[in-house]
Amino acid sequence: MEINLVSDTITKPSIEMLQYMFNAQVGDDVYKQDPTVIELEAKVAKIFGMEAGLFFPSGTMANQVAIKLHTQPGEQLIADKYAHVYHYEGGGVSFNSGVSCCLIDGNRGMITAEQVQGAINDPEFYHSPLTSLVCIENTTNKGGGACYEIEDLKNIKRVCVANNLKYHLDGARIWNALIAKNQDPREFGKLFDTISVCLSKGLGAPIGSVLLGSKASIHKALRIRKILGGGMRQVGYLAAAGIFAIDNNWQRLAVDHKRAQEIAAVLQTKSWVATVEQVETNILIFSLQKYCNEKEVIEKLKQKNISISSMGQGRLRIVTHLDYRAVMHTYVLDTIQKLEI
Repeated sequence: MEINLVSDTITKPSIEMLQYMFNAQVGDDVYKQDPTVIELEAKVAKIFGMEAGLFFPSGTMANQVAIKLHTQPGEQLIADKYAHVYHYEGGGVSFNSGVSCCLIDGNRGMITAEQVQGAINDPEFYHSPLTSLVCIENTTNKGGGACYEIEDLKNIKRVCVANNLKYHLDGARIWNALIAKNQDPREFGKLFDTISVCLSKGLGAPIGSVLLGSKASIHKALRIRKILGGGMRQVGYLAAAGIFAIDNNWQRLAVDHKRAQEIAAVLQTKSWVATVEQVETNILIFSLQKYCNEKEVIEKLKQKNISISSMGQGRLRIVTHLDYRAVMHTYVLDTIQKLEI
């Protein structure tokens, strides 16, 4: 029994999802003639109370298109120092949009309105790049799956409005945040100019993200997606997986969260673990004692058929997901309990 806890991106479509995909009605989405893609885009837009959506092959492309929508070359966006758009999108911020990042030292990947206000460059001081966009990540990846409070996001929105800044949400794991905090997705739709939501992480679809925004923004995004090579043909088969995932796998995310918390509880009892960061969703980050070698810990778990990942500097990450079954969870808890380093 191989147990992969490296990421929630490793899930495979279920038989039921594959059957739903097989039965999808499709057309040429480049001509906007794929009925299942149109259904998915409308469905996600309605969930978040936004005007329109656009299907993308990846969350990275959706984020990059949003940044391109809201900025001009030479400008600057504000984000947390752990932000996915900065660390894990191949330098696309500079390559695609020609903008720089002002990185804020937030708390577990989350920033405050006061920090945003302090990071905005004086628009009359032409020696500095013009600040034009704030990017928020929810949940935070490197921050250990932390979730923003709605009030904190509203406070940042007020700063954006007062300073004529656009506001983008990288919601790759927003579905997890909505479950963990019992939040209304329409509250997010009211706050942000654009939102990217991923279907291939916690929800278990094989591919795909949707970018949400106004009809005008999504119309512009369609052109940018084309320029970046994101136009797809009979992609309704993949959009069908997204529809199935939302309808069947969204509410069960609470199971992943509970299992991550139970693993954290066991890790906290181990002498070779220095700290376990707060667990709100399905991402668990823990640090080893200084005498421990992280490669040794990873290898010992691998010998027990359990794969986890390193975040460097003695920090390790575990991510629970749809394919991590109850029998696996029992085995992992028992293995960690018995593991000595």
